[in-house]
Amino acid sequence: MARAVAADYMNRMSLAVFPAWSWNRSWLGRAGLAAACLVLAPADAARASDASSWDGGLRAAVRLIAGTPRREGSATIHRAGVEFRLAHGWKTYWRYPGDSGLPPRFDFTGSENVKAVTIRWPAPRRLDDEAGTSIGYSGDFVLPLDIWPQDAAQPVALRLRIDYGICEKLCIPAEGKAELRLTGAASRHAERLATFEARVPRAARLGEAGALAIRTARREGDRMLLDVAAPAGAKVELFAEGPSADWALPVPGPVPGASDGLARFAFKLDGLPPGATPDGATLTITAVAGDAAIEVPVPIP
Repeated sequence: MARAVAADYMNRMSLAVFPAWSWNRSWLGRAGLAAACLVLAPADAARASDASSWDGGLRAAVRLIAGTPRREGSATIHRAGVEFRLAHGWKTYWRYPGDSGLPPRFDFTGSENVKAVTIRWPAPRRLDDEAGTSIGYSGDFVLPLDIWPQDAAQPVALRLRIDYGICEKLCIPAEGKAELRLTGAASRHAERLATFEARVPRAARLGEAGALAIRTARREGDRMLLDVAAPAGAKVELFAEGPSADWALPVPGPVPGASDGLARFAFKLDGLPPGATPDGATLTITAVAGDAAIEVPVPIP
């Protein structure tokens, strides 16, 4: 199965990012994509504006948008985003795609005055179809970026190459290029970027209180059981990631047996890499309920 894991994404990354992936649905090749889509012109050279040109086709396109910088101590961090535009009925994938799919691959190596880039992943959704359960996004959305410049006094030229998968009934590999000059000027897209930054799951601890919380986690043989507190009436979704990209854990599903006010989820400790044992490993569990989302490290006993 093709699954990619989040842990490396949550920290600062090198400028070229290539998560593990492989095909496991009926994907068209590059030539098929060119024939199937009306391809738009590639992005213009990096320019001082608050958005790049769109790059893609009628089914999917991407561009870069700018936000306003922020300070962390003495450091200046530029804010930007990869904006996706998907046609109705089409989807793309989270950093960990679930049972099937292609996680996006990012390459920022052509950028100037960039020391590091962090991709911040808004809460995804569970997507069920005849091929199984995948994890991802639909419609229009933004993946926020934090960019650390080499020299904070100089502008940043951010250059992106991205490979990603899109699916409706047919799955197609897509690619895009975008270039954007970040000067720290005000941006028309600052509010939209902030909306998706607010959807990035907050860090939480196992057992803590809160309207959305993973109260308990325990192992029963070859499966994990997690009890989750969530706001009344909210639809709860859980996603499990292993400690490295070669773990292929199933998507947790609801099961009976929880105490009043809690929801119980279970998943098998299946899809481990050859020779690996779950004993002592730490999983990353993402819980989503409405507009709330948390990310919790969960050790396996």
